[in-house]
Amino acid sequence: MVLDDTLLDDPARLNEADGAGLLRACAMAGAQVRATIEAAAELGLSERLDIGRPRSLVLVIRPGVSRSAALLLNALLAHSSPVPVVLADAVPPWIGALDVVLAHTDDPYDMDLAASLERAARYGATVVLSAPPDGPVASSIAGRGLLIAPRVLVAPELAFARALTAGLLTANTLGLLVADVDGLADRLDNEAERGHPAHESFVNPAKALALRIADHTPLLWGLDQAAVAVGHHGAYALGAHAAMVCDVADYRQAMARPALHRVAAENAGNRNIFADPDDSPAEAPPPRVLLLAVRTGPATDSARYRASELLPSADLLAPSDEIDADDAGCAAVLALRFELAAVYLGLAAGTIGGAGRFAPATA
Repeated sequence: MVLDDTLLDDPARLNEADGAGLLRACAMAGAQVRATIEAAAELGLSERLDIGRPRSLVLVIRPGVSRSAALLLNALLAHSSPVPVVLADAVPPWIGALDVVLAHTDDPYDMDLAASLERAARYGATVVLSAPPDGPVASSIAGRGLLIAPRVLVAPELAFARALTAGLLTANTLGLLVADVDGLADRLDNEAERGHPAHESFVNPAKALALRIADHTPLLWGLDQAAVAVGHHGAYALGAHAAMVCDVADYRQAMARPALHRVAAENAGNRNIFADPDDSPAEAPPPRVLLLAVRTGPATDSARYRASELLPSADLLAPSDEIDADDAGCAAVLALRFELAAVYLGLAAGTIGGAGRFAPATA
């Protein structure tokens, strides 16, 4: 990756390079949350999901942000759900009238999902779908399921906030989770403001994150399962916008890979600003460890202490140290920070964007 990091602190050039308006779309995460809450209310989600405790909640994973949203919802439910939560690529064959199926997609022509949801609806399961209102997917549950259609349109890779909100509303209504969905939009708005293109890198957490991982291989190691799920979304965002490959793992699993752990510990990860990008082109970018923490409590504190001893050069990203929010809010804020950082990296490296990447020549 050849990074033009001067672009990050030049709002005019950033705006010119971001012809697709991706930074603006990232900043609409809070609007996605509000619009999804509004759509669910008009749909009568709380009344139509007043079905008592279900036998199971099935989270159907499809390509895109659906995967990381489902992983995060599953992690948030792990400590509270009184019913089994099942993650699957398709509705399982045992689905029945006592089960609830939740799915998100931005592909209205996902025929595999359409067939799967049609079968779930036919067998009497309660289906909640976050998807476009037209196409075979929406038609598969017409009149037999709850369709939360998008009202704030963004690129599919930036629809994480909408997918997560639909899941949180469903879990809250079913009595499986208690998440502050109403406050989520304000927290995302605040994070978007902190990551605004006009703010310089030393006060902009998204730009700072982008510069920390530029020219490195990010190792996104979670100190709790919700943080691991956010790590998966971070890896997705960095791949989608910056063409960057990441490693994502639970911190304890990362420690079980001695060779990678040794290399990570030996590399302080400091970026050499004087390095010639044409030197040693065959060498892989050095790793940089980012320890992610969403939850608070003794288990996470213990993991943070041990990690700081074994990897003193690692960066720690723990939104709970910065904001007052529940686990869902902290996770969503960290996910948005990764999205913004990924777009900044993509614009500065030229993997996305267009004209305006380089400053004009001066006489």
